[in-house]
Amino acid sequence: MIERKSKPEYERAVLVGIIHQRQDEVKAIEYLDELEFLTLTAGGTAVKRFTQKIDKPNPKTFLGTGKLDEIKAYVDANNIDIVIFDDELTPGQQRNIEKILEIKILDRTNLILDIFAQRAQTHYARTQVELAQYQYLLPRLTGMWTHLERQRGGIGMRGPGETEIETDRRIIRDKIALLKKKIVAIDRQMATQRGNRGKLIRVALVGYTNVGKSTLMNVVSKSKVFAENKLFATLDTTVRKVVIGNLPFLLSDTVGFIRKLPTQLVESFKSTLDEVREADLLLHIVDISHANFEEHIESVEKILAEIKAQDKPTLLVFNKIDAYTHETIDEDDLVTERTKAHYTLEDWKKTWMAKMGENTLFIAAINKENLDEFKKKVYAAVRKIHIQRFPYNDFLYPDVKDIEV
Repeated sequence: MIERKSKPEYERAVLVGIIHQRQDEVKAIEYLDELEFLTLTAGGTAVKRFTQKIDKPNPKTFLGTGKLDEIKAYVDANNIDIVIFDDELTPGQQRNIEKILEIKILDRTNLILDIFAQRAQTHYARTQVELAQYQYLLPRLTGMWTHLERQRGGIGMRGPGETEIETDRRIIRDKIALLKKKIVAIDRQMATQRGNRGKLIRVALVGYTNVGKSTLMNVVSKSKVFAENKLFATLDTTVRKVVIGNLPFLLSDTVGFIRKLPTQLVESFKSTLDEVREADLLLHIVDISHANFEEHIESVEKILAEIKAQDKPTLLVFNKIDAYTHETIDEDDLVTERTKAHYTLEDWKKTWMAKMGENTLFIAAINKENLDEFKKKVYAAVRKIHIQRFPYNDFLYPDVKDIEV
């Protein structure tokens, strides 16, 4: 199904978000910033944003009719190719909006699925994405059956009075069942591979998308994992054997997380996240240069809880300290109130981070800043787990103060 080739020209997009009780204007702008980055990653360029203050989305058209008329006028006057909504639309809302705007409509879920389809390199990743896409498509078939390939038909293949849409639903349900079987088979194969890795301690890199996990993986394991300043550069789990001092362990790089991650993707990628679930130690990588890194931490912790991996030993690794900047207040400025935006790195270290004690690290993976300290902390954490598991091996691996990194 559904692999879309990157287009040489960027599609012109309009972004739409809403402001309501649980999402104030600041948060709405922040989500639209992320949606703009998603749009760029997918091959589009955002030329305009629309927001509307609304108590709750209109069940038929998501937005009010006046706002839709305003968007329609802009779309018609500015050669727009696509309108992208920051929230998931119901099938009915999507159809009604398409009728009004007479243009292609995507919601955040569909956009993320499209990016995953572009990024999936291996057979396994493509199978997982395809399953998520079909699950998304199934309730949205009405009015779009003509886009589907005719894979059934002919004499004896349809029941009396069966419509095109019903046939397509059956085709898609059959495909979903087939893809689930494929994933189960590949899962068994991957479980066998994990079992064959012996008794090495497993360490998994987790974190929000685009925080530098793959860059750190490349630096630590001296390998060449694909890394790019775009969302979801990595979909497939990469596992490398790493040795710090004389202590070997397995390091895996996994798919990045994001706020409002589509349910279909969490479900279909749960098997990929087995690397996280079965890890002995998590390195939670955080882009401290991002203005909303605290929310990113919350989003990752929420997904870790969903996959039952929240209680594992974890080091919180704050990456991109070289890119961190803070606002300043002039000495004679008695009006401006000091906020988190004015915190230096030293200020941050005195906040809730101080309570984490030795479990925090501050690095810049791209220029290897504080990499020795990172390696020593990882060595100490892996050694501790190893000694607990194999208490008679403790003499093999010296204390961290005695190792060379």
